Amino acid sequence: MRDFRHSRSWRAKFADAFRGVKLGIRGQSSFFVHFFIAAAVAAAGVSMNCSLVEWCLLAMCIAAVLVAEMFNSAIEALAKAVTGEFDEQIGTALDIGSGAVLLTAIGASIVGGIIFGNRLGQLLAWW
Repeated sequence: MRDFRHSRSWRAKFADAFRGVKLGIRGQSSFFVHFFIAAAVAAAGVSMNCSLVEWCLLAMCIAAVLVAEMFNSAIEALAKAVTGEFDEQIGTALDIGSGAVLLTAIGASIVGGIIFGNRLGQLLAWW
C-alpha cells in the first residue's frame, strides 16, 4: 500500500495515472463499446470533413464519456473494496455513477447528432 503522506515525484504521479487508465480500459467491458463508438465518430468526422471547432467538440464529448466511465469504474472498485455484501447506500452510489455515464453519453450523442446532422444536410444540399 502506498504511503500518501510523503510527496511523490511527477514521474511517479504520471506513472500511477497511466496505470489507472490502463486498469480502467482493461477492467471494464463497457470501454470496448465506448472505443468502438469513438472510432465510428472519428470515421464519420473524417468522411464528413468536420471543421476544427467540430473536431474539438467531438473530442471533448468523447473524452467526457470516457472520463465519466473511469469515475464510475473507480466508484465500483471502491465499493468492492469496502464490502462484498449488498449495501443500499453503495448501491445508490453505483446507480448514480451509472446515471452520470448515461447522461454524459446522451449529451455527447446530442452534440454528435447536431454536428453530423448539419454536415449531412450540407452534403446533401438540404440547406
